[in-house]
Amino acid sequence: MKTVDIKKAHKKIVNYIKLWFADKGDAPVVIGISGGKDSTVCAALLTEALGKDRVIGVMMPNGIQKDISDSEKVIELLDIKRALINIEGAYEALRQQFLSDGHSPDDKPLYTTNTPARLRMTTLYGIAAIYGGYVCNTCNLSEDFVGYSSKWGDCTGDFGLLCGLTKTEVVALGDELGLPKELVHKTPSDGMCGKSDEDNLGFTYEQLDRFIRRESDVEISDIPTNVIRKIIKMNKNPNTKKKLVIDDYPKF
Repeated sequence: MKTVDIKKAHKKIVNYIKLWFADKGDAPVVIGISGGKDSTVCAALLTEALGKDRVIGVMMPNGIQKDISDSEKVIELLDIKRALINIEGAYEALRQQFLSDGHSPDDKPLYTTNTPARLRMTTLYGIAAIYGGYVCNTCNLSEDFVGYSSKWGDCTGDFGLLCGLTKTEVVALGDELGLPKELVHKTPSDGMCGKSDEDNLGFTYEQLDRFIRRESDVEISDIPTNVIRKIIKMNKNPNTKKKLVIDDYPKF
């Protein structure tokens, strides 16, 4: 099984950030803070590389977000700048425009799950435009491998930090950074449909990550055949391949 040296990955990402911003003066970086492991780890790395005053953490609930306190905890822990933009009004206004023209999006999961993600990315770029900053992507290799992201939503940004690391490796990196266990080991979810990522995917990240990092089929012989087939199908889906629209990130 291929392994990534987490200590070296930590240093590599921090150096990558410094080099990426080397010719951009004191421009800030904008990042969505969901309270999950990916955005928490990214925000910590950005703060380490650039300093807390150049990092703007944006909370973007769609109405009431039950775990908004986790987002607030990240911002307070890192002592970074904050913005709170509730996208509920924009989402509902757009929905009403569809309805008034005879189109009902309410029973269409592709609409109801992807539209909030795209509105959030619009919000991040709005903050970036106001302050002359850049948007950090927070997707990881596991999500990108099976296309578990929204095209023109959470899969975009000006640069990424975790696109070369699996979800398992992101957790290890969070532990390496000394971040709170309750954030780093939090059950991942999209915060929209009420289910965990693994419920939606139909397999665990542990299974997916072992498949990605395998060096022989023997290493995944205990993973059910139907799970392996599903992972391969999702990876080969042409729509999946088009979802990752950012290729500027540290490679491992």
